[in-house]
Amino acid sequence: MPQFIAKMMSAKLSDKPFTEGATRSPERERSFVLSISTLVSGVDASGKEFQERTELTSISSQKATFKLDSGVIIGSRLNLTLDIPTTILLESQLRLNVSGDVCFAKAVRNGKKKQLIFLRLDKGYKIQPLS
Repeated sequence: MPQFIAKMMSAKLSDKPFTEGATRSPERERSFVLSISTLVSGVDASGKEFQERTELTSISSQKATFKLDSGVIIGSRLNLTLDIPTTILLESQLRLNVSGDVCFAKAVRNGKKKQLIFLRLDKGYKIQPLS
C-alpha cells in the first residue's frame, strides 16, 4: 500500500478546514487576472497631471496591476476609472472609480508600455451605472 494512502487511513478526523496547509497563505487575498480598459489619472514623476488609457491586468480588494507609459514614482497618488462590461450576470455596464498609491513600479523592457505598476487601493470606491 502506498505510504500516502496508509497515512490518510491512519489520520484522525479533525474540524480543521480542508484547505489548511494549502500553498496559498492566509494573508494573501485572491486577485482576479483580467483585461479591462482603464483610464488612469494622476501626477507623473515630473509633476505634470496626466490621463492615460491602459489595460488593467489584475485586481483584488487591496491592489491593482497595470502598465503605463507615463512615468510615476512610488508613493504617487493615482485614480482608476474602469468601465465594467455587461456579462451573463451583470445586465448593464458599470463604472468603477478607485484610488490608491503606487507601492511598486518596475521598468518593462519589452512591451508597449514602459512601467509595470502595482497600486495599493484605498478602501473606498464608487460604482455608477453607465447610461
